[in-house]
Amino acid sequence: MNADLNTTYVTLGGHVEIHRYRYLYFVIMLTAYILLICFNVSIICLIVIHKNLHEPMYIFIAALLLNSILFSSNIHPKLLVDFLSEKQIVSYQACLFQVFMFYFLSSSEFLLLSARAYDRYVSICKPLQYPAIMRTTTVSLLLCFAWLVPACYIVVPVALNINSKLCSFTLKGIFCNNSLNKLFCVTSNELSIYGVIVLLNLRLFPMLFILFTYTKIIIIAFQSCGDIRRKAVQTCLPHLLVLINYSVLITYDVVIVKLESDFPKTARFVMTLQIITYNPLCNPIIYGLKMKEISNYLKRLLRHMK
Repeated sequence: MNADLNTTYVTLGGHVEIHRYRYLYFVIMLTAYILLICFNVSIICLIVIHKNLHEPMYIFIAALLLNSILFSSNIHPKLLVDFLSEKQIVSYQACLFQVFMFYFLSSSEFLLLSARAYDRYVSICKPLQYPAIMRTTTVSLLLCFAWLVPACYIVVPVALNINSKLCSFTLKGIFCNNSLNKLFCVTSNELSIYGVIVLLNLRLFPMLFILFTYTKIIIIAFQSCGDIRRKAVQTCLPHLLVLINYSVLITYDVVIVKLESDFPKTARFVMTLQIITYNPLCNPIIYGLKMKEISNYLKRLLRHMK
């Protein structure tokens, strides 16, 4: 506790040999952050600039990539500062804000993936009704829903914990997540139940919806001609790869909190760096290589640059 400023600070105790390898960590993570920003922004700009990409499928891709940029920007800048600092600390209020952004954006990712799954389902399974269903208004409502609903869910526990008393001030991680709950003197059973409800509504149910829609798409595709099967593979495979990537991130976040004391610190540190970097970095690569229209525009852009 800083008596002068009346500010509580939390120590991020998940770093490994930071005094020895701080510059190596900094260079690797800075390079990764610059690359992921460049990759994501490039795809978003292509979608914004080219009018034939102003379709629901590509709009949802742009929203997903924008979400990835915000997600990374919530973690990486603070992480880079910590690598060069003598003390890896964060104010309790800033920690709560990082918790809010982490779970708000990760939950939004699942709902955006669900919206894109629905778009693909209508496109492939109900092609004649697609223009009437996926109108601009529908797309706008789905995007608002994907960002507003998680924000409303996540803000509740964060707001209730603002005045919670801490009995420990060292977090076993390199950024603020649900591990923060282990620092409280008293844990609320009501908030624990609320957390399970949030996990079901924002993670599990959207994932089940995505699996359901893609099962229907696969069934329809195999009952149809070769063109429809090819269209299904071209548009759905990147989506499934991104879903798998993000599912790994969320599973890791849940498991690591539960196994905090039993998990080796070095393994936890390395895996955390990989998880928070791999998904935002790979998403634009997956969409850029697997989505035919985006891939063609990228090839033209590279030829023009040469």
